[in-house]
Amino acid sequence: MKRLATLCMFTVFAGASFAQADSPAELKHLRQQMVLALNSGKTTDSLYNVLNKMPNKQPVYVAYLGILDGLKAKHSWNPYSKIKYVGTAEKVLSQAVTADPHNIEIRFLRFSIELNAPGFLGYNKNLGTDKEEIIKQLNEKNYGTANKEVTIRAIKFLLDSKRCTAAETETLHKHLTALS
Repeated sequence: MKRLATLCMFTVFAGASFAQADSPAELKHLRQQMVLALNSGKTTDSLYNVLNKMPNKQPVYVAYLGILDGLKAKHSWNPYSKIKYVGTAEKVLSQAVTADPHNIEIRFLRFSIELNAPGFLGYNKNLGTDKEEIIKQLNEKNYGTANKEVTIRAIKFLLDSKRCTAAETETLHKHLTALS
């Protein structure tokens, strides 16, 4: 779960509602609040409840709902609940990917959860596919909902994951240099 901490240097909202759920400002606020949820089960639950009630969620918001399920697993003491939450996170993130398969941010969120899930649970089957899609979209400069900060964090996370080939690592470093 340490890598999840790196992921969650992003962010979500405590007790807020979304007036315009598809606005860049709301998404930025969502990412910022995720930091609070990382270390607080109460904040995670509060954010989950607000986001879950949001009507007609864009796929990126569905993905963040999946991340909150992953954080619920982190904050739970019950092993059964941990497994249940990770399973739900996987399903919700897969729904988000299905709805927007070329979105770097959504792929990155799923990659981070799968990388941190215990291997014996079998929730790491999309790591290669997500990594390849992220790199493909970076090469096409198709950032989707990911702003510059998210894109840089995704690249750094992929590099830190030690799951990239030498060629992929070189490509990611070029993208990182271009964005910095």
